[in-house]
Amino acid sequence: MSRLFGSVRSRATLGATLVVAVALVAAGTALLLSLRANLTGEAGTRAERSAQAVASELAARTPLDKLSGLDAEDTPVQITDEDGVLLAASEDLERITGTGTAEVTPAPGRSDADDDRDGDDDDRDDDSLDPGEITPGASYTNGTATIDGDTEDYRFAAVEVETPDRGRLTVHAGAPLAAEHSAVGTALTAMLIGFPLLLGVVAAVTWLVTGRALRPVEGIRREMAAITASEDLRRRVPEPATHDEIARLARTTNATLAALEASVERQRAFVADASHELRSPIASLRTQLEVAAAHPELLDLDGAVEDTVRLQNLAADLLLLARLDAGERPAGTRVDLAALARETAAGRERVTVEAEPVEVSGSRGQLARVLANLLDNAERHARERITVTVRREGGEAVVGVADDGEGVAGADRERIFERFVRLDAARSRDDGGAGLGLAIARDVAVRHGGTLTAGAAPAGGALFALRLPLAGREPGHAPGLDRP
Repeated sequence: MSRLFGSVRSRATLGATLVVAVALVAAGTALLLSLRANLTGEAGTRAERSAQAVASELAARTPLDKLSGLDAEDTPVQITDEDGVLLAASEDLERITGTGTAEVTPAPGRSDADDDRDGDDDDRDDDSLDPGEITPGASYTNGTATIDGDTEDYRFAAVEVETPDRGRLTVHAGAPLAAEHSAVGTALTAMLIGFPLLLGVVAAVTWLVTGRALRPVEGIRREMAAITASEDLRRRVPEPATHDEIARLARTTNATLAALEASVERQRAFVADASHELRSPIASLRTQLEVAAAHPELLDLDGAVEDTVRLQNLAADLLLLARLDAGERPAGTRVDLAALARETAAGRERVTVEAEPVEVSGSRGQLARVLANLLDNAERHARERITVTVRREGGEAVVGVADDGEGVAGADRERIFERFVRLDAARSRDDGGAGLGLAIARDVAVRHGGTLTAGAAPAGGALFALRLPLAGREPGHAPGLDRP
């Protein structure tokens, strides 16, 4: 059973069929009840008219054997007195039920002249009728009557009449329910035949429509399976030429594949660049050690230490980038950016700090690394002066690092934040570093819910602006941001 209804198509078909079935049963039941009530009401109306006609004749002192209503073939009539004694009944009436009396033959010894009542009207209760008056309404019951050997169901109406000579009499008149039974039976038969056919049509249409709607999903699934098997992230799933949810799913899937492909390419480029950057100091250090092993007097100890430090710094940068890429969350401690800026700028000759106390929430060590990387970059390009400013701007803390160097061209203001990027091709790797400082600074800023951008300084050089949310404020959304 679980395999039979394991697909969306089968479950949708089953659900639609069940819903329609419940609706059809409810509507059919309501229709049958309404039809039965209407036809029964019509039969009751006919029975009441017959009873009222007989009651009118009784009120007019018509003898019992002269009543015209007793001659109707399809309308059985009974007349009883206050004691329930049958006075008259329709011709050929053999048996009757539902009127309160099973007698179909008038009681012997009763005639039109019999009147053993004392005629004292004072003994009648408040709801008594005046002589010749007929009750305006009727009471209804269902029963059966046998006429000339044929037994059928009837709707009986009982009407009371106060006669001048016989007292209060009750007239029971019936109307056949054969039309009601026939109509209800015909409608029920039509429903029993039509409902299964209609449910079959609903199930078939739902199966076909659902299959057609889900066909693009199967295409997406097959393509994703092929991409997983081939590991070719350049492939894309087919996008249907519609504007529904499946088309949006295909577009989102392709966007995800594109982002995944770009991420993998960045990762491959990162590994290749890291390997290339590590090769130089390792090769240089190995060469110096081999020369020192053969000729100890030629050992360049300062060069070996410099290569070792460079290798250590590069390894630390790569480790930090790996932690950031893995989603490491910064610590939620309060950091005074003004104090941190003065501490980081201490010992740097050309750096001037203009700061007001501003607190942010994050990792003090990572934020110090950002400021150090920005100052290292400024010192490599500044001619005479570097200015660090810390201020509050709305709900953000803004740190600016400006130099009076040549600045950064507008086309390169985003590119410089890519990993292993050096804009000065003539600068040696030893002087320019590995090209990871600004990339690390931006990644840290993003992890803290902020931004890092490059622009033009008033003095004509480069201006790097670090914006972070103030302590106690929810960080704004940024790509790759994990909220602490």
